[in-house]
Amino acid sequence: MLPEPAVRRPWRVFAAMAVGVVAVFLNMSGLTVALPTITRELEASPGQADWILLGYMLVTTSLILVFGRIADIVGRRRLYLAGLVVFTAATALAALSPTAEFLIAARIVQAVGAAAVITNNTALLTDTFPAQTLGRALGWNVTVAAVAQIAGPVVGGAATELLGPRGLFVVCVPIGLIALVASALVVPRTRRSGGVREPFDLPGAALSVAVLTALVLAMTPGATATDAAWLPWVCGCAALALFAVFVVVQERRPHPLVDMALLRTPAISLVFAAVLANAVSTYAVVLLASLHEQAVGGATPLEAGVLVTPVAVGTLITSAAAGSLFGRCTPRALTTVGMAVTACGLLGFTLTLSATVAQPRAVAPFFLFLVGAGTGLFMTPSTSALMLGVPAGRRGVANGLRSTLQNVGYLLSTALALAVTTTGLSAPARQAAYEGTLNVLASGELSRFVANIRLTGFVLTGIAVAGTAICLAFPTSLRPPRAADPSGATDPFTATDPSTTVGRSTPAGQSTAGDHEPATSRKALP
Repeated sequence: MLPEPAVRRPWRVFAAMAVGVVAVFLNMSGLTVALPTITRELEASPGQADWILLGYMLVTTSLILVFGRIADIVGRRRLYLAGLVVFTAATALAALSPTAEFLIAARIVQAVGAAAVITNNTALLTDTFPAQTLGRALGWNVTVAAVAQIAGPVVGGAATELLGPRGLFVVCVPIGLIALVASALVVPRTRRSGGVREPFDLPGAALSVAVLTALVLAMTPGATATDAAWLPWVCGCAALALFAVFVVVQERRPHPLVDMALLRTPAISLVFAAVLANAVSTYAVVLLASLHEQAVGGATPLEAGVLVTPVAVGTLITSAAAGSLFGRCTPRALTTVGMAVTACGLLGFTLTLSATVAQPRAVAPFFLFLVGAGTGLFMTPSTSALMLGVPAGRRGVANGLRSTLQNVGYLLSTALALAVTTTGLSAPARQAAYEGTLNVLASGELSRFVANIRLTGFVLTGIAVAGTAICLAFPTSLRPPRAADPSGATDPFTATDPSTTVGRSTPAGQSTAGDHEPATSRKALP
């Protein structure tokens, strides 16, 4: 597909789409602090509480690559608007949900719409803006998402206190409606190119969903309707077997969902591994802090939301600083420092946890800020390192895979936290932990719960330390672009694998948002 002639007022398009970004990211970050109240009011079981979070994340993660390809078939604007319709309608249903089962179903449908919005947001902006201002627009797009994530816990906590357990969904409905109407009015249409359309990789899409589902079931035994001890092991083995089949299928497909050639380049694989380690180690810290505050200290959702805000604030501040530092420091230096700061923050936060909240409330915000600051310092240079490591024609493919791995990390981080924190608790204690009322039970259960949170924190710290080691292994050839080499020499980083030639077709119709080429020659995105 090709963009229509240059849009006269592209910042109107940006403003309309920014409202959609706010709706999606408020919903993502705000529900964590509202979970105990929702569990208590809807009388959800621990397994149902797990799926209120995990169901949404599983569907969104599974569909990011899939919708990238579908957008190439039905059109980006059409899929984006359909995503807003589905997201807003499902959010309204969630606001009316009478039972936990109904809410889980609404959240799954909501995730389908959110995936369509996330997949097409950057692509449509790239179609809309000229090359001269595209970078600024994409930068502001990231900033809007970061601000929405910052506001999410506070908005979610306040909405829960003022409007009840479904308050966050009530707030997101009008935001979604505004985004839908505004986008329908100003987002430009795209026209199809005359090129040959690549087929959709249905086997790859089905296998990717099956792998992630089996992995989640293996990591969160409480999320199933049975207490059978053998089920997690069966699901774990099934996940490994399905993943092996997925790799074989992707290697043999002419137009695969995931370009496995990228993973055969050692340096690029290191960047992907670091992205996954960062996502797994950091995402669950907000959930852990919120559960601890509400279940142990009896904090309100708003108080818990305020406590975890330093994570997003730190990310926003250092991600902006990392952009200016990138011209003077190598990606290896910035990402290593970022992961190390994250590990220090996680360790400090973990060590402050106790069965009383006086000490954590005094010092935890500082360590949570370090977690966010390290994440922000890591994100910008890691993405830039990836863009430097692949030819221009493959950057969209690589960025699509990076986004998917990042979301997989978020999913695994949440599943790990939910599984470990309730291990060894009695059934009433597990229920009380999710409802935020564990402090009224016996002190032995409370101590075990805090010990489980600490164990989770130590595991996440270890993953962050491993991520630091991975960043140290980044090749020194990864550095900001310099003046063109008159000899025309090839960057040795991108030349390590002959399969990284530009001529290979782009799988899954993934975005080329990283390619800031002139509008007249830029390949349209899915």
